[in-house]
Amino acid sequence: MKLNQLNRRAFLGKAAAAGLATLLPGGFTAMASESGSLRTPVRIRGAAIFDGTNEQLIVGSDVLVEDGLISSIAPNLAAPDGAIEIDASGRTLIPGLCDAHTHVMWSDDIAFLVYGAPEGYSGVVAGVNATNMLMRGFTMVRDVGGPSFGLKQAIDAGVLPGPRILPSGAFISQSSGHGDFNPEMFNLSPHFTGQIDKAYLRGWTYIADGVSEVRKAVRENLRAGATQIKIMGSGSITGAHDPLDVTEYTREELAAIVEEARRWGTYATIHCYTEEGIDNALAAGVRCIEHGLFATEKQIRRMKKMGVFFSTQFLSFTTPVEQTGLTGSAASKFLQAQAGAKAAFTRAKKVGVDMAWGTDILGNKEKTLDLSALQSQEFVARAEYFTPFEILKQATSTNARLCAESGARHPYRAGPIGVIEPGAYADLLIVDGNPLDDISPLARPEESLAVVMKDGVVHKSTLG
Repeated sequence: MKLNQLNRRAFLGKAAAAGLATLLPGGFTAMASESGSLRTPVRIRGAAIFDGTNEQLIVGSDVLVEDGLISSIAPNLAAPDGAIEIDASGRTLIPGLCDAHTHVMWSDDIAFLVYGAPEGYSGVVAGVNATNMLMRGFTMVRDVGGPSFGLKQAIDAGVLPGPRILPSGAFISQSSGHGDFNPEMFNLSPHFTGQIDKAYLRGWTYIADGVSEVRKAVRENLRAGATQIKIMGSGSITGAHDPLDVTEYTREELAAIVEEARRWGTYATIHCYTEEGIDNALAAGVRCIEHGLFATEKQIRRMKKMGVFFSTQFLSFTTPVEQTGLTGSAASKFLQAQAGAKAAFTRAKKVGVDMAWGTDILGNKEKTLDLSALQSQEFVARAEYFTPFEILKQATSTNARLCAESGARHPYRAGPIGVIEPGAYADLLIVDGNPLDDISPLARPEESLAVVMKDGVVHKSTLG
């Protein structure tokens, strides 16, 4: 069965069967599935295949997708009766992309989301944000802080299309740390006086000080379904109270967080800029450093030796401050961070540390979804330091290995992710041209992505 001859009920689900499709900002069209329950087999033929790990493309083989997984990769595969036929000749088949540093719920100014937004606002905007991510080819994201549990459940249930989400849940922050969003400067903070802060009630932050409190915060997050734990370990750009040079949490507190995560078979990752904070995090056993712009070469070599991932962002820290939407003290702190970025990028490339692919693009009140649309520009921003193969591997198999650090807490364990091999999840993209020759088309997904498939369901196709 050719793609354009496919029974539309099985292919698009109930919405498309009724003649409906969701038109998204940026000109994308989302094709709904019926909660993943109708998965017609798919045979993809004619594509050159990037398997996620090897630079040499596989040519001359078909890919057969059944029940949401890749069942076979071989020349001239026989397809089951009624299978969808996709002719991808002249194009490249790659694994679905993963953004390892997202805040899918942080789609507007954080103070507004926490303290001012009406109930339900953030979830609706985040749902649109998530669907747009999928249309850009991101079939999985590691959400490193925010109340994304409900959005994850809705996507998994087929309520709306979006990427697989590995949620961290609420940030774990000390008083006055990066997760202390309360803008009150001259009064005792609500968590100190015993009042209940909206950041806690809305699932954004646990303010925890001391070993016993951080243990409880980790346990609460894991109880809620966190796949990994996010620590706020240093000053920040967008924080209400913490200068960029501040080191947050003691080694004892960090070690307690790591131990609690380990007891649940998962890991902790840390927002951290300062040298002292990075030293403390590595000593405590944290498995991933987020940002890390002031890391020394010695620290990055230590990270490589320990198998710790480096999750820094290239677009975010090379964008002119005028284009970020940041103002006041946040703009000043951004310029400080940007000054250290180039050295960190150069050291990471030189050492060869495991480099995650992530963006950390946050919304603001004027450009809520416009900024999110810059996500794919990260491919171009990295091209100054890495080859197309290195970048594409970061966004697929390397990120999948980082996500696998969640162990038994990882919610998607039916097969490997980030690779194209028998038994792997059928999260697949068909790209015009060859991104291993030129990575830049991936920065224009509305043009370059001919097919977006997640879990064996086609959500976008310009073929047939």
